[in-house]
Amino acid sequence: MFKVTPNPPIPHDPALDPQKVKEAADRALDYYLKPEHLAVPPPPPKASPVYIVDPTLDDETLLVEACESLSSANAMAGNIANSIGGPERRPILALQQLIMMNELLVNRLLDNLRLPH
Repeated sequence: MFKVTPNPPIPHDPALDPQKVKEAADRALDYYLKPEHLAVPPPPPKASPVYIVDPTLDDETLLVEACESLSSANAMAGNIANSIGGPERRPILALQQLIMMNELLVNRLLDNLRLPH
């Protein structure tokens, strides 16, 4: 049995222009089934300069900046831990200890990198 059905099926509404509905359906199908824009790879996203570290910086400068940031984080965690009490204080002290340990590691690495001038 052969049934005459438009491709794609279009709801019958006398207020809609069948030609415009067909064109809209064809555009939608072409968008998903014929993506010519995928043949050309999209350009890489533009990096935000807010979070870019200058690639020309030397290792010692990067380590000094990391050490200073860890030192500031250690001081902030200490201040927060001193301002609160009870069970909420323990996680902050643990965080402060973790920051301090990483600060010591960066300092040791800095000491090992120093070359005699």
